[in-house]
Amino acid sequence: MVRIIDRRFDSKKKSTANRQRFMRRYKRQIRKAVADAIDGRSIRDLDSGEEISIPSKDLSEPSFQHGKEGVWEQVFTGNDRFASGDAIDRPLGGGGGSGSGGGASNEGESEDDFVFQLSRDEFLDVFFDDLALPNLVRTELAKLTEFKTQRAGFTSDGVPTNINVVRSLRGAIGRRKALGAPLAARVREIDTEIEALEENAAAHIDEIKALREERSRLLIRIEAIPFIDRFDLRYNNRVRIPKPITQAVMFCVMDVSGSMDEQKKATAKRFFMLLYLFLRRNYEHIDVVFIRHHTIAKEVDEDEFFHSRESGGTVVSSALRLMTDIVRERYPPGAWNVYGAQASDGDNWDNDSPICYQILDEELLALCRYFAYIEITTGEAQNLWRQYEGLTRHHPNFALQRIESFEDIYPVFRELFKKEPA
Repeated sequence: MVRIIDRRFDSKKKSTANRQRFMRRYKRQIRKAVADAIDGRSIRDLDSGEEISIPSKDLSEPSFQHGKEGVWEQVFTGNDRFASGDAIDRPLGGGGGSGSGGGASNEGESEDDFVFQLSRDEFLDVFFDDLALPNLVRTELAKLTEFKTQRAGFTSDGVPTNINVVRSLRGAIGRRKALGAPLAARVREIDTEIEALEENAAAHIDEIKALREERSRLLIRIEAIPFIDRFDLRYNNRVRIPKPITQAVMFCVMDVSGSMDEQKKATAKRFFMLLYLFLRRNYEHIDVVFIRHHTIAKEVDEDEFFHSRESGGTVVSSALRLMTDIVRERYPPGAWNVYGAQASDGDNWDNDSPICYQILDEELLALCRYFAYIEITTGEAQNLWRQYEGLTRHHPNFALQRIESFEDIYPVFRELFKKEPA
C-alpha cells in the first residue's frame, strides 16, 4: 500500500480551513450530534459550545493499493498444529492478531469515536441551520454583547484628537501660579526694600545693587516657566460600558395532555430555546418560568417541564390563570418586561376556549410585552386556534402561528421580533 505523508509547513489559518472542510464533509453526522445534544441540554445552556463525537465507521475513507494480477503462488512457514484441510477456529474477541483498538466505541467498532469541540458560534450555526434561519438573522442571534462609549472624566494620556483645551489651559495656569507665586512675592519684597533704601542711596549702594541683581534673577526664573507643559495636557476619557439593559421574564407554557407526544414536545423545546436566545440579545437578566398543564396547571422546573410523563385531559385556562397570578405576585410590569410563549396541539375542552380568550383579552395581555401562541399540529386548526384569532385584531402584542416541523419555527420569530415602525 502506498502512503503519502504531507510534511509541508502549515500556512496561516490552514487549520481553520481544514476544520471547516471537515465540518462540511461530515455535516450530517455533526447535525445529528447537535440534535442529540439539544435534547439533553438546558434552555439556559443553549448559548455555549458542545463536545460531540462521530463514530469511527463514519470517518472511514477509501484507500488506494496495488492490485494483484496474474497467478500467484505463496509459500508460508510450516507449523506443528495444523495440516492441510483443517478448519481454523475463530479468534476470541472477534478480532485478528493486531487490532487497532479495544472496542471502546458505542457503535461496536474496533476504534474509539472521533471527539472534537464545537465552538459557540459553530454550535449555533448548526442549530440555526436545522431550523432554516436566514443567514442575516443567524448572525444577529449569535452576536456577542454590545457596549457603548461614555465620558468618564479626564486622563493624562491620550491621542491629540481627544485633548480638552479648557482643562489643559486651566491646569497650565494653575501650575504657573503655583511655581511663580513665591518668586513674584519675593520680587515685590525686593521692590519694597529698594524703595526704602533709595531714601539714603549713597549709604546703601552695595545693598541696592545686590537686591537689583537678585530681582533680575527672579524675573528670569519667572519668565522661564513654560506657558504650557506636557503634563498639563488633559484628554477626554471614554470607557466602554454595557448598554443599559432592563430585566425580563419569559414564561414557557406547554400542554402536556395525552395528545402531546414526544415529537411535539421536542418542537416546543426548540421554540422556547430560540425565544430565550432572542431575549438574551436585549436583556442582561432573564428569569424563566415553566408552567405545564393538562386539566390542572402548575409551575415546575425545566427538567420536569420537558420530561415528566404526567398527562391527562386539557384545560388551558388553568395555565393562563396561573401565569397571571405569578406575574402579579412576582413580576410587576413596571419593573419587568414580561414575555409569554404557549405551545399546544390546539386540543382543548370546548367550553374552556372562550374562558382562555377572556383571560388573555381582559387581563394577561395587558401585563405582557408580547405573547406568542404556537399550535403544533399537521391537521386542521383546532378550536383554541379559532378562538385566539380574534385577539390579533385588538392586541398588537399577540401573535400566533402554526408549526408542523422544525423548519416552520422561524416565521413566529420574524413576527415576534420585527422592528416596530418609527
